[in-house]
Amino acid sequence: MSTQIDPRGPQFAAAITTVVLAAVLVTAPSAVATVLIAAQAAVFATGAFRGVSHTPYSWLFRTLVRPRLAAPAHLEDAAPPRFAQAVGLAFALTALAGFLLGADLVGLVATGAALAAALLNAAFGFCLGCEIYLLARRLGVPGANRSLTTQTVKN
Repeated sequence: MSTQIDPRGPQFAAAITTVVLAAVLVTAPSAVATVLIAAQAAVFATGAFRGVSHTPYSWLFRTLVRPRLAAPAHLEDAAPPRFAQAVGLAFALTALAGFLLGADLVGLVATGAALAAALLNAAFGFCLGCEIYLLARRLGVPGANRSLTTQTVKN
């Protein structure tokens, strides 16, 4: 059975990611921007390799936010958000490499792309990486054929 998560958690994480990535763009090119994008890459890597429930943003959601909310109407499969974390990681690593190698435009564009995706999720609940995962699944891309189920939670 797949891991099920509260769908509000990834949206909360996207809000924090939006702030971090906006700070990268505001401070770039600088050591501060490089450290921030490296830290965000580490968060993305944790979400991609260990699962979204293992990120520090998830811990903040579970500890500070979730106890103050009503139970979610449903839980969602963690696979699409985990894939989205891998996509975010690719953009963050590209941005980090750009900043480290003096290709600031590459760093800015990659950060901007990741910021756009994070903002879509934070503001509108639209997870671009999740949609790419679902499209890959529909197209029969190997490794994307996991069963995606939504489990109803009784209040």
